[in-house]
Amino acid sequence: MNLILFGPPAAGKGTQSRRLAQEHGFIQLSTGDMLRAARSSGSELGQRVAKIMDEGALVSDEIVIALIDEQLETHSQAPGFIFDGFPRTVGQAKALDACLEKRGKAVDLVIRLKVDEEKLISRITKRFAEEGRKDDNPETFISRLEQYNANTAPLLPLYADRGLLVEVNGMGSIEEVSLQIDTACKEVAN
Repeated sequence: MNLILFGPPAAGKGTQSRRLAQEHGFIQLSTGDMLRAARSSGSELGQRVAKIMDEGALVSDEIVIALIDEQLETHSQAPGFIFDGFPRTVGQAKALDACLEKRGKAVDLVIRLKVDEEKLISRITKRFAEEGRKDDNPETFISRLEQYNANTAPLLPLYADRGLLVEVNGMGSIEEVSLQIDTACKEVAN
């Protein structure tokens, strides 16, 4: 199964992706994690990524798609993939479709974690204090949230029209959100 988790930054995508990967053997492809790894590598690409992330801007489609395609190839025998934070734009959605299609695969399910944006600011402030991730400072977060609303949210109708979109209340407990996601996955698998 190939699953996309949608939701603004701090909506809980990473938590749910890690859980699904652990329980089902799926490969979690978190663009945020991949970009942070590139950033910390100190490579030329990592330095470019760091500058972009520090400005609160989105990394180019070219860079993100290359990272995704590399992971799809590396883990070609996986039972499925969880796309966490990808695609973010219509161009990335088309590129993902092409990457999967050339491997005889497709997106099977898209889950949108619906959250209250005001409460997200509280989540991000807490996460920034606990983890100290530079891309989580409140000013950068507001920029990322605005970019999500402008660029990524418009993808929802694309997947809804394909009959792939399921909305989940992302403001519940981790267990409540997990149950809703598991139910949606079981319905697709049947």
